[in-house]
Amino acid sequence: MKNQLSQKNSLTVETLDDLATLANYSFMDTLNADPDATDNGADHDPRQVFSGHYVPVSPTPIKDPEYIAHSKDLFSELGFSDSLAQSNGFIQMFSGDITELPAPLRKVGWATGYALSIYGTEYIQQCPFQTGNGYGDGRAVSVLEADIKGKHWEMQLKGGGRTPYCRGGDGRAVLRSSVREFLAQEHMHALGVPTSRSLSLYVSKTEKVKRPWYSEGSRRQDPDRMISEPVAISTRVAPSFLRVGQLELFCRRARQQAHPDAMAELEMIVLHLIDREYADVIDKRLSIVEKVLLLATMFRDRLTSLIANWIRVGYCQGNFNSDNCAAGGFTLDYGPFGFCELFDPHYQPWTGGGQHFSFLNQPAAAERNFHMFWTALRPLLASNQVALDQLEEIRNGFADEMQAKLESMWASKLGLETFNGTLFRELGALMIQTPVDYTLFFRELSHIPDDIGKLQISFYTSFGSKDADGLNQRWIAWFDEWRSLIDSRADSREAISEQMLQVNPKYSLREWFVVPAYQQAAMGDYRLIRELQTVMTQPYAEQSQEIEAKYYRKKPPEFHGLGGLSHYSCSS
Repeated sequence: MKNQLSQKNSLTVETLDDLATLANYSFMDTLNADPDATDNGADHDPRQVFSGHYVPVSPTPIKDPEYIAHSKDLFSELGFSDSLAQSNGFIQMFSGDITELPAPLRKVGWATGYALSIYGTEYIQQCPFQTGNGYGDGRAVSVLEADIKGKHWEMQLKGGGRTPYCRGGDGRAVLRSSVREFLAQEHMHALGVPTSRSLSLYVSKTEKVKRPWYSEGSRRQDPDRMISEPVAISTRVAPSFLRVGQLELFCRRARQQAHPDAMAELEMIVLHLIDREYADVIDKRLSIVEKVLLLATMFRDRLTSLIANWIRVGYCQGNFNSDNCAAGGFTLDYGPFGFCELFDPHYQPWTGGGQHFSFLNQPAAAERNFHMFWTALRPLLASNQVALDQLEEIRNGFADEMQAKLESMWASKLGLETFNGTLFRELGALMIQTPVDYTLFFRELSHIPDDIGKLQISFYTSFGSKDADGLNQRWIAWFDEWRSLIDSRADSREAISEQMLQVNPKYSLREWFVVPAYQQAAMGDYRLIRELQTVMTQPYAEQSQEIEAKYYRKKPPEFHGLGGLSHYSCSS
């Protein structure tokens, strides 16, 4: 048996037959299917789903698929041959056609339901049935689970067609949003931020759909025209795609006694989450009470670390509802996301997001999602008041845990041994008033310059001799105080600089880099996507002078305020 496992872990996957040997459909095999579903997956019309953990669904293939890119890094980690991405069988499977797969690969995928909470408030009215039973994966279809090199992975097609949760939509993802997510997931992984991963990206050469979008040069908040866009399928990969919203759904069913198995299904999904995402830290031999309490503690740790990492690299999720919050504690669902350029605590790339999901309000939004997670776990401890009290203590400790993670992160960005609140608050005020490019400023600071002049590459306004408002002098005073703290450390300046360079990236995925990439891709030219893929998976590296000149830059003035570039509606 050990030899067989060793052989499987060292296998180079060159064909679908090789991939088939790794299949392990534990989600479908251990959890409950919707009893109203069809066995063959022909379940593509909007309807209410009342019970079960998933609905068997066959994806809808895109027409005339063409290869754009695959993640060479992830392929290497999985032991996949690069040539596999352009092989006929692989293209067929990961562009949505799973009808001719070698056994034991299955010819039916699955979609899951979830509840919707926005900033800690549960909503059901956006559901077309006004019941909340229509929310779920409207265009995401999982097609494979596999055990690869000692890890379990789920592979999900984004844009794989209609499911019962499509709420009247067409189930498609357009090339524009598919390119954004494909690039962003691997960029975030390279930044050291926990995230779902990108496997492959295929576009249809003939199939298009209409979407609202911005006219060229538009500065409106919302799209002002309908455009025809190519459809695409990107495959995202994670240990699971379980969300806080899913736990909420099963909690709601249990609370309302929606069906006889509601409480059992809540326990099943929680135990499956533990098995998929926390098996390395939660012993299977523990009681359900002990497991739930450990789960709450571990998720709190992961979620607070995740948010600190988001802020470290300038990432804003944009739409951090509970259904966009992975219960495994990683970044999931790259819809209206963005990377902060001009530092703004209220930065929000999504026109519909509001300040509650803005850049520096993400810790508060995360706490609201954790509250919904806590709510979903409580029924499992209902008969044990001591455990309920312990669970409440875990919830009440979220803010302190979040603050500690943030302070540690800010100290590391500034090269300090401990957080200095006075220094930090003055820096934040100066960065807003000047204003300053977030990524460039901290990268330049990481070199520990001798004077403030070296930081001016990150300033969007001139640092001149006139100083009527005293900003110049405040900047100089701040810099001198910071340098004195750096110089008081026992570590050498070179060692501190090296540490800072590992937490302050040089390159971030700015939207004005991505727009021409997907525009060119719509014309059949994929070179810029592949160039961005190479650059953005080395975000801390000092790359060539040509790359630096092209990508290590402040946002040009003409791009400020442009719809579809500085802000955008929810990507489709």
